Amino acid sequence: MPYSIPAAYFGILLIWSTTPLTIQWSTQGVDFSFAVLTRMIIGLAVSVALLVFGRTKFPFHPRARLAYAVGGLALFGSMALSYWAARYIHSGLISVMFGLSPLMAGIMSTILLGEKSLTPGKTAGLLLGITGLAVIFLEGDALGGEHFLEGLIAMFFSVFFYSAGLVWLKHINDDSPPLATTVGALSTATVLFALLWLATNTGMPESVPLRSGASIVYLGVFGSALAFTLYYYVIKHLRATKIALTNIITPVAALMLGNWFNNESITPNLWSGTTLILLGLAANQPELVQPLLRRFVKTDDKKRAGDA
Repeated sequence: MPYSIPAAYFGILLIWSTTPLTIQWSTQGVDFSFAVLTRMIIGLAVSVALLVFGRTKFPFHPRARLAYAVGGLALFGSMALSYWAARYIHSGLISVMFGLSPLMAGIMSTILLGEKSLTPGKTAGLLLGITGLAVIFLEGDALGGEHFLEGLIAMFFSVFFYSAGLVWLKHINDDSPPLATTVGALSTATVLFALLWLATNTGMPESVPLRSGASIVYLGVFGSALAFTLYYYVIKHLRATKIALTNIITPVAALMLGNWFNNESITPNLWSGTTLILLGLAANQPELVQPLLRRFVKTDDKKRAGDA
């Protein structure tokens, strides 16, 4: 089933803006391993139902199996670390950290895919991103609990797994339907999360708070089944760095949602660090920013002509 690329891209932006907050809510009152495993099970069930009722092909040739394994491994590494870190840092900061993924994806794409060389502008963007991360790091416990540093480090490696999986999937270039890739990746990840849940030995919770349960269901249906299907779809049509640039918009939206609905403080250092990261992304990918600037200039010129 074909999708509109702009609509798929917008859907990813909308879902991922709300994901950090709902991840944090889903872990309130239950262990993080139970929350993420339940999310994966729901997402897998919905995806399989869509696959069956839509009569979508589920290829199982070697390249498809490799894509399912890589997608599942990247999903497991990224989500496990994100859920663990969500207990110790503000939800908005999760999205800000994922704003570094285009920079990581750019470096990996240069090395592994040979997409583009590291020009002075891209290097400057990378340095700005690192500086922004350092500014946020200096904020310390004001942006999380007593294990803020551990949470921040966990999020850094979460972003690394996400970016590595994105670039690796581009390299594999599997032609399976996006929904099939979603089912394959979720199947792999669900098995790994089940093992993680057994390893943590937390057992079933006696009760699940209403907000936690609703967040898990939302993440399973929209944050997993729908978002991953759209994500694997745009992977086929856009460069890895452009896909990762969804994270240039979601940090600001996630920060505001965390502030409005979770009373999370937005400190000057957090704003400064976020701004530096976004400026780094703009410097790293000027070809995506220039069209917006040209459109703004044209609009401003038209307004002046009208006023005249």
